[in-house]
Amino acid sequence: QVQLLESGGGLVQPGGSLTLSCAASGYFFRLMAMEWYRQAPGKQRELVASIPSGGTSNYADSVKDRFTILRDNTKNTVYLQMNSLKPEDTAVYYCHVNTRDIRGAWYDHWGQGTQVTVSS
Repeated sequence: QVQLLESGGGLVQPGGSLTLSCAASGYFFRLMAMEWYRQAPGKQRELVASIPSGGTSNYADSVKDRFTILRDNTKNTVYLQMNSLKPEDTAVYYCHVNTRDIRGAWYDHWGQGTQVTVSS
């Protein structure tokens, strides 16, 4: 029904920057919350940043003041701007999106994940 296409991952040096993109396509009536999760080896998946359809963005303490989440509703796309990257940021990053259909039912969707590696 809904597909999420992630892009932007890669290998960067500590202190570098990277921007992830997640574009939603398919059938949906309305995009609701858009989020980024990440999962590092041996660790649980954690919420990194969230931006609702209305309201303020939220960030994990570990990325606050370094990452910025934003959305472009004309493109149905959410971005994660990552600055001052640290080795601890190395993980697979997953886009997560909630959608609403015309009847008011909610659905959630996951991207395929994109690898971010921070290493010198």
